[in-house]
Amino acid sequence: MGTTQLESVPEPKYWHLRTVLSEALDSEFSVGEILPNERDLAARFGVARATLRQALEQLELEGRLQRRRGVGTTVAPPRVGVAVGTEQHAWPGAPGDAWQPLDCTEAAPPSAVVAALETSADDAVHIVRRSRVSHGQPVAAELLYIPASSVPELSGIDAPSGPARARAVLRELQRLDLEGQDRAVELGSARADDAKELDRLPGSPVLVVTTRFFAGGRTAALSVGTYRADTCRLTFADSGGVEIHHGPERQAS
Repeated sequence: MGTTQLESVPEPKYWHLRTVLSEALDSEFSVGEILPNERDLAARFGVARATLRQALEQLELEGRLQRRRGVGTTVAPPRVGVAVGTEQHAWPGAPGDAWQPLDCTEAAPPSAVVAALETSADDAVHIVRRSRVSHGQPVAAELLYIPASSVPELSGIDAPSGPARARAVLRELQRLDLEGQDRAVELGSARADDAKELDRLPGSPVLVVTTRFFAGGRTAALSVGTYRADTCRLTFADSGGVEIHHGPERQAS
């Protein structure tokens, strides 16, 4: 990467630097390669380290760079095309669902979940924790809240805990007739537990997808999926599914 005159550029310095760095990533660096430290990069481009950090943060947000604890800033792999969510009218855990169950506990949910499920604050619900991995990289984490009334035949004898318990809860949930579902998507910041599971720093940008599943005229389950914003681009197809696309091209689905 050669030096570039930034003084006369009308656009913000960090944005022009981001463009220069992006071109260098394509021509001079390979996936996984560690970038020079901030001091060397700032000196090479003749900018303040604050300006450099802005450019690096923008490239990280766009999924071009990854900041890895104990390693440094590396060139990120291309965004991986991974289908997230299922077709409409399918329960979590249905055939074709790529989420991996990790654990299941029974506890009182947060107040926002209580309101969405229309249950009592004292009522414990089954909380299924699941993960989505693509090419060995964690891309999403999910908490699935299921009231006991949605799985009345569940027994703890055969599957008392862990992934087996999670699968048992999902099997029982699929006994219900799914009447519909709705989704909402918002930009958020990774909490400490999500950040650890997604291999990100706390406060990193994430996409939060909340899905309500309806059966028997009520909300039978609530899913809160947290997706890495640096690896995921969500688009809604005509079928109502949600997909992640990758690459710099802006193709529609």
